[in-house]
Amino acid sequence: MSEKIQRPSWDDYFMAMAFLVATRSTCTRRKVGAVLVKDRRILATGYNGPPSGFPHCDVIGCLRDKLNIPSGERQEICWGLHAEQNAVIQAAVFGVSTKGAVLYSTTKPCITCAKILANAGVKKIYCAEDYPDKFTDELLSELGIPLIFLPKPDLSFFCEQEEKK
Repeated sequence: MSEKIQRPSWDDYFMAMAFLVATRSTCTRRKVGAVLVKDRRILATGYNGPPSGFPHCDVIGCLRDKLNIPSGERQEICWGLHAEQNAVIQAAVFGVSTKGAVLYSTTKPCITCAKILANAGVKKIYCAEDYPDKFTDELLSELGIPLIFLPKPDLSFFCEQEEKK
């Protein structure tokens, strides 16, 4: 009889993917990754960074740092788009409906992203790290969209599985 293969839970699997997606970010403040999922299938991914063709913050510097803007405030003063925005945009570009999707994000969405996700039909949000935006909690609660914190997955599990081969 063969040994049963250990596999991560679906939540750990998709959250680990969000952390992998975040590695593409060029933000110098916070690297965020987001994965939109429906029926255990990935619909779209996104990470935070500037619009296509615009210089990246790791090259030109952070506008928010230059202006001493604290985290969680004045998100509109930034060259970058948030990971959640990029995931929804990617779905739109490729004609993929996000109605009924679940979001896995490395970080709790800001209020702007929470509004976008709500109107995109996202029904549940999982995140690993908090973000200082109390309005997000209020909005999602009022809309009945669960915001569930998951611990950051142990990514070594995924490496260990590869090493066993």
